[in-house]
Amino acid sequence: MLGYRPGVIADIVRLHAEYYAREWGFGLLFEAKVAGELSAFLRDFRQGQDFFAAEYADDGSLLGTISIEASTPVEPLAHLRWFITSDGARGTGLGRRLMEQAMAHVGARGFPGVYLTTFAGLGPARHLYESFGFTLVAEEERDQWSGGVREQRFERRRTGAGS
Repeated sequence: MLGYRPGVIADIVRLHAEYYAREWGFGLLFEAKVAGELSAFLRDFRQGQDFFAAEYADDGSLLGTISIEASTPVEPLAHLRWFITSDGARGTGLGRRLMEQAMAHVGARGFPGVYLTTFAGLGPARHLYESFGFTLVAEEERDQWSGGVREQRFERRRTGAGS
């Protein structure tokens, strides 16, 4: 795990909770969902299959993070999750660097592809996803984050060697 250190779960949950509460009005249900699922992912981390990266500032504050849950027999596509940068790191290229690391992992493991779930309205994030070959494959009113948003699923399929 690149970048694991004690307290990282709390730091990642805080980044998500503060940003999505401020910008989208998400509350306790969203924060609890992030905390529970992220904790289970890191607890059950499959070395050599899953991927986790976090970058920190010199003062120890979390700048950004990204994770890949490896594919399973039930879900053949890997799952990109918990991708976020701090307010101060947005626009610095950190998100692109984290995405490059995650996509390199997906390619090196030979996963048939990777998907992510997000929601409509996150323009800069969508632009970044699309620049890495993700395409929107589904959109629905379902709202797992309890924030009143329209959910989206993006996928990036392997098209050949090194994709």
